[in-house]
Amino acid sequence: MDRRHFLRAAGALAGLGGGCLDLPPAQAASDYRALVAVMLYGGNDGLNTVVPLDADRFARYTAQRGALALRRSADAGQYIGPLLPLADGGWGLHPRLAALKPLADVGRLAHLANVGPLARPTTRADYASWRSANLARLPEALFSHSDQQTLWLNGASRTEGSAIGATGWGARLAELLGAGNYSLAGNARFGCGSGGNALNLPAPGTNLRAGLDAWRPGAANPVLARLSDGFVASARAPIDNALFNAFARIRSSALDAASRLQPVIAATPSSDAGYAAIDAAFTRARPNGAGSQAAYGSTLGNQLYQVAKMVASRASVGGSRQVYFVALSGFDTHGGQLGSQAVLLGQLAVALAAFFDALGTLGLAEAVTACTLSDFGRTLRPNSSGGSDHGWGNTQLILGGAVQGGAWGSYPELTPGGPDDAGIDSWEQQGRWIPTTSVGQYGATLGRWLGLDDAALLAAFPDLANFAQRDLGFMKR
Repeated sequence: MDRRHFLRAAGALAGLGGGCLDLPPAQAASDYRALVAVMLYGGNDGLNTVVPLDADRFARYTAQRGALALRRSADAGQYIGPLLPLADGGWGLHPRLAALKPLADVGRLAHLANVGPLARPTTRADYASWRSANLARLPEALFSHSDQQTLWLNGASRTEGSAIGATGWGARLAELLGAGNYSLAGNARFGCGSGGNALNLPAPGTNLRAGLDAWRPGAANPVLARLSDGFVASARAPIDNALFNAFARIRSSALDAASRLQPVIAATPSSDAGYAAIDAAFTRARPNGAGSQAAYGSTLGNQLYQVAKMVASRASVGGSRQVYFVALSGFDTHGGQLGSQAVLLGQLAVALAAFFDALGTLGLAEAVTACTLSDFGRTLRPNSSGGSDHGWGNTQLILGGAVQGGAWGSYPELTPGGPDDAGIDSWEQQGRWIPTTSVGQYGATLGRWLGLDDAALLAAFPDLANFAQRDLGFMKR
């Protein structure tokens, strides 16, 4: 078999999704914890996700946001109101996040203000100086979708010459912990590691063994049967052929993964009584602004449904630590933002509410934390198309039983051209906030909750050494 044919065959066996197929050993997972990263592709407008309600900041917010400003009173479609006051009355959730308010009311929802890629603490004066004289001190390619997605998922301010290379911070945490690394949203930088990538898992109802059974010993196709017999033999008594030995390991891992995960991945609502509590949570209608919807059937809902089953089946899946990646797209709201963001936030809220409802029923809400990520924030000032443009610092949500709920981070002043604005010249003063918290600090706080110490976190996040505060405090210990 030449290299070309070998790679073609390897691609067939990698039908589980590409990446590292090695699973942690099956075991009774004690002290179990899982992190679920929720990527909001396109750049979610955090300024309209959580809004300050104190009189001074709300007045500045309303004046600067103009037609994009949310209101305390309701509109017919609940695109702009009513804002949903959180426990202390100082903050309001977007009206389409209504399904998450019960979590906020019991202290299981935190919001972290003005977080984004940073190499080091950066003031407005620093930014003005460095962008003209020392770009290496700033994150690379600011305000670009592809580059900022890479930096957020990479967990560093720069990729050029970085010690962590093309790996993602989810994979680095998983490797340091010996944790399972899984993606329900395809190949993404977050799950790319130095020793392998996230195991990509498909939608509910998928037969993981499809295409793999042809490779079993004694398969009907005589050519495949002979190849399979050869790979089995090489796995049992390795030969001096790197390609065959590598393929034998892939084959063995793929079949093991398919066998262990098949019952979990294939289950759909009502198909497996063992997942009845999860099914009930994901098929129950929840408030979605002006209407209601169930999580199951939506893109993000189906991804989180798979994660919920994996968490429930953690003993057979293996490992006491797991890292998951899920995603929802469509947040690049340059036009018609009020309607499009409302729909997306409704889907986000319903899916996450169903997920934590299921975990609560299973007694696992304390063991799982979900956190949002996104390309960047958006401009405070609206554009002429009823939307907002690319920003920098942004608000992110953290949910779970181990979360210290409430407001975290340093909220921007909401003054275009003020101390938090990256716009130096008058024409660019649109309210693109210079982050006061780095992605590395955000990820390190979550990594510490998973069980990593200072040395491991500094290895995982190369910019973290430049920041005095390395634990932001929003997680319980």
